[in-house]
Amino acid sequence: MRYAMIMAGGSGTRLWPLSTRDRPKQLVPMIERAGERLSLMQLADRRLDGVIEQSNRYICTGERFRGAVREAMGAYDDAHILGEPVGRDTVNAVGFAAAILEKQDKDAVFAVLTADHIIEPADEFARVLDIGFRLVEDDARRLVTFAIEPTYPATGFGYVKRGKSIAGFEGSAFGAEKFVEKPDLATAESYLREGGFGWNSGMFVWSAATFMRCLERYLPESHRGLRELARAWGTKDQQRTIERVYPTLPKISVDYAVMENAAKETDGTVSVCVAPMKVDWLDVGSWPSYAQTLDADTQGNARVGSTIAHECRDSLIVNAEDDGHLVALLGCEEMVVVRTKGATLVMPRDKAERLKALHAELPEELK
Repeated sequence: MRYAMIMAGGSGTRLWPLSTRDRPKQLVPMIERAGERLSLMQLADRRLDGVIEQSNRYICTGERFRGAVREAMGAYDDAHILGEPVGRDTVNAVGFAAAILEKQDKDAVFAVLTADHIIEPADEFARVLDIGFRLVEDDARRLVTFAIEPTYPATGFGYVKRGKSIAGFEGSAFGAEKFVEKPDLATAESYLREGGFGWNSGMFVWSAATFMRCLERYLPESHRGLRELARAWGTKDQQRTIERVYPTLPKISVDYAVMENAAKETDGTVSVCVAPMKVDWLDVGSWPSYAQTLDADTQGNARVGSTIAHECRDSLIVNAEDDGHLVALLGCEEMVVVRTKGATLVMPRDKAERLKALHAELPEELK
């Protein structure tokens, strides 16, 4: 049967002060669609409508946010919200879901999706996601990764190079030739010229049983711990076991721990496949990228809430409070101004990548 797990962890520090430790970006209704403001997590869930049954969807988030997730995502009960007591990177979040799904359904095939991105059009996403499922249903040894067709020489993403086309899926799926780390600009430009490279989306489809076998082979410490969690799942010892075992798991990404190792295998026990996805794919992880989700005026200014921009250009102005307070800018260029109840941020747009450094200096109660 088909399942999906949405990864909704992360702190979103580059979207401070709208995103905070107590209310990270995936919980903040910040994207407008058809007159409705939705969180990135809600958008990720809606992309699954008509693709995965609601009862087969899971969300993995921090344990302290389970209540907020349940409130925001009313169709998810406690059994479908996996709470991490501490973050142990993506391999353990995925393994958490895999261990539980395999226990419940030995033939479970599940998609791993992110709650950080806007992906459009939705029908193209659904079409390629279905290809991913069919690849694994055709051969359970396959690990499928989705590669976004690049539109510019990005240096902020890893890349995956596709190899030979897979029989029965000609033009839609390929073997994975290699994974490469975030390149410099010259290398990224060469990838676009050469062709066959895609951005590593961090989204996957695989059999729960196959993923657990990969963990047993490549990361046995995580495999042992996650098996213990699965045995306790649904019992009175569930939460106590999670709190004891999860912090001991090695912290590593699923790409490093599983995908890069599996791509090197030649014994036929596992096969890494690439399904290209031709979509608009926006990682909403910083204020400049958030500005791309908004309609700008003729001067390139994007505004949210009660704001005025006079003689301004290419600026982002966000007033997150509906309290009668006006945020007004005069004569500003390429600025970011964000006002929330607890803090106000003012910075040049080109300093957005330095926001993490500022965040580190904040008083703990404002982080």
